[in-house]
Amino acid sequence: MNTPIADAGAINDLLARYGVKFGIYKNGSFKEQLFPFDAIPRVITAKDFSAMEKGLVQRVDALNLFLQDIYSDGKIIRDGIIPEDFVYISKGFLAPCTGIKPPKSIYSHISGIDLVQAKDGEWYILEDNLRIPSGASYPLIARELCRMASPYTFENSHIVDNRNYAALLRGVMDYVNCGGINVILTPGRFNAAYFEHSYFAEKTGAVLVQNTDLFVEENILYMKDYQGGKTRVGAV
Repeated sequence: MNTPIADAGAINDLLARYGVKFGIYKNGSFKEQLFPFDAIPRVITAKDFSAMEKGLVQRVDALNLFLQDIYSDGKIIRDGIIPEDFVYISKGFLAPCTGIKPPKSIYSHISGIDLVQAKDGEWYILEDNLRIPSGASYPLIARELCRMASPYTFENSHIVDNRNYAALLRGVMDYVNCGGINVILTPGRFNAAYFEHSYFAEKTGAVLVQNTDLFVEENILYMKDYQGGKTRVGAV
């Protein structure tokens, strides 16, 4: 007996109902469109996923150590492993951050590693996104809506559950929290990833803020509340 798969039309109706959109600027104007959904999933076997997971954990650890080194001793440059210009002329290098050590020595709290599978079946890394990459909310909400539209797919198939992502994200924020509330910073309603910002604020229990809601006083970050008071921020 064939297992029913999620109907693309039903999923798109749910995506519209829940406002799962992303924004783009076209010809100087801001437009929103539904996040594209493919009813036929890309299947990654448990064997492949297990091997990739180990490699990605190792890679993210190495990237954090690399960032720690270039913002402190710079041994990787002095030893000639990486050319000096490769680091210092990069637009991503922030010279004022030299000597600054973040809580728990974590420089990349969220790492979006782009993967591609070649014709030979091997998986390769296209690029490492360490700039608080966005996009995690879309597969989460799509999976949630798929469960609603086609529960049989999940009842009869062995699929890795991703519903703990928000709890993991909250755990990371709590782990590096310096004392205060957790906030998620958004540029505002007309940012391309605003859905994601609001989604994770709700799922993690963090407060959704814009830059105008925050200020620094005696090297401590605060959020202005609606009554004119201030609340200390422990993690952004």
